Amino acid sequence: MNDPTGWRPTAALTRAVIVGLLAVSGAVVLQIPVLVVLGLPLVLLAAAGLLHRPTSEPSAVVRTARDTLREGATTPVGVEVTGHGVEHVVHAVTRPAYGVMKPASGIVSGLLVDEFPQVSAAVKRWGPVTVGDGAAGLTSAWGGFRWGPTGLHGSPVLVLPAPATYDANASVPRPVGLVGAHRSTRVGDGTEYAGTRPFQVGDRLRRVNWRVSLRTREMYADTTHTEDDAGVLLVVDALAEFGTPGASSIDLAVRAAAALAEQHVHDGDRVGLRVIGGRGQVLAPGAGRRHLRRLLTILAGTVAGRVDGALRAGVRSGDVVVWLTPLLSLPLAAAVAATADRGLTVLVIDTLPANVEQDDELTTIAWRLRLLERDAVTRALAASGVPVVRWRGPGTLDEVLRRLARQPPRVRAR
Repeated sequence: MNDPTGWRPTAALTRAVIVGLLAVSGAVVLQIPVLVVLGLPLVLLAAAGLLHRPTSEPSAVVRTARDTLREGATTPVGVEVTGHGVEHVVHAVTRPAYGVMKPASGIVSGLLVDEFPQVSAAVKRWGPVTVGDGAAGLTSAWGGFRWGPTGLHGSPVLVLPAPATYDANASVPRPVGLVGAHRSTRVGDGTEYAGTRPFQVGDRLRRVNWRVSLRTREMYADTTHTEDDAGVLLVVDALAEFGTPGASSIDLAVRAAAALAEQHVHDGDRVGLRVIGGRGQVLAPGAGRRHLRRLLTILAGTVAGRVDGALRAGVRSGDVVVWLTPLLSLPLAAAVAATADRGLTVLVIDTLPANVEQDDELTTIAWRLRLLERDAVTRALAASGVPVVRWRGPGTLDEVLRRLARQPPRVRAR
């Protein structure tokens, strides 16, 4: 009874046919009428299943409601079935990497005439992932024939890094743009009071300080600071990954970079990105929500990997350079120092996890030696005027930015 379209009789149909025919035959041969009462319903059910036998090959495709997610966000995962005669569906979804599902088993079933139940899947780590791998089994009306279970391929989903909780009360030091949200050292048209001086040709009447003018019998005008935008370059160290995936140095760097990018884009600043290592992605400075989306997409594709040649950040004059690195690469530390020597505002966010476990005693000793070397690099950078801070969320950079703003501009080394 196997069908070339892939439909096969169910065990229930086979039992109904065999038991029903035996009961009816026994009632006729043995002259026991009660066997007809027991066997006839099974014969009728088997006949109904055979009459609704599907005649075409069905198809099942996994569908996800969203192709882009944030870390921890959920998306419904369902199966789209086409084909005549399908009544019941069983869908089993395999848990994706770093994912959780509801229900936890990932198995749902239901009738197609009803709202077919879906699995809710969430991924806890950024990056590209396939959601919905699993299998599906179909059943025809009256439970007569089944198709599958057959394996299904999931849909690709890009999981964007969820920005770490962050806000900043301090402005970026020495903004160099034309329009923005940061107070400039230049006096011009703005909202923050800078001082009062004698009225000059070209001053607007709304800037006249009438109280001082009436007291001194001379015209005085108020001045304000202009509000400029800042150029911020985020440099992510992806030369190697230290720590457990999900809470590694790259995880911390990516989430911190996402938080900084969202904060500065919200302030109207121009934000650029450079990933050192892995695929070596570069994004030119830009502003706006669309630019932020491109930046987060690049961050979501960050992978660890070595690079050949010199390490350069590719910064422009006037940029504020934020390095996100565990400071375990001497060439990269040299690149940080070289960036500072160009007279730019540079700061380093330490992304090394607090506890990095080692496998054995020998690697533990080697790791301790490497940490001593790292401490020496950190002190050398601090002595050269490059602050190194650990990421701790809100207010991480406030004190550092205030201190950098009070310092005189750095002079480029020759």
